[in-house]
Amino acid sequence: MSGVITRGVLFVHSSTRAVCPHVEWVAGNVLGTRVSMDWTTQPAAPGMLRAEHSWQGPQGTGARLASALRGWVHLRYEVTEEASFAVDGGRWSHTPSLGIFHAVIDVHGNAMIPEDRILAALECGGDLIELRHKLDVALGRAWDDELEPFRYAGAGAPVRWLHQLG
Repeated sequence: MSGVITRGVLFVHSSTRAVCPHVEWVAGNVLGTRVSMDWTTQPAAPGMLRAEHSWQGPQGTGARLASALRGWVHLRYEVTEEASFAVDGGRWSHTPSLGIFHAVIDVHGNAMIPEDRILAALECGGDLIELRHKLDVALGRAWDDELEPFRYAGAGAPVRWLHQLG
């Protein structure tokens, strides 16, 4: 495991009340520390809750978090990991209906499509609708479309200011 530390955020967009302590427990196991999240109602899904947790850990922590939460019924979440020394960042998006999607993220927050995915999309024989479809898949458009109402609903969520010392 790399000694380089990075940071990221776990966004739980929707969870049932019963699953919330389990999400905290799993996140704590991955992060190696106790995790307590401030759960608020999720207006986009009545009866569901949402929360965010900023984390810090070794490179690859985002992938471990996303994998540990993968496949849970009714759980919608995203995990981000910032780019760090010699490693691009990442974003993992999960919905119950679509499963998990991973995008490599550059230092500016842009999703990067690997060359082989672009070449495969270009082999659509000039069919612009098929080209658009393949690029949408490569960018995770279906996940963004499903998660956007949940992201927007979190816009009024409590803000916790972090201050860097030293």
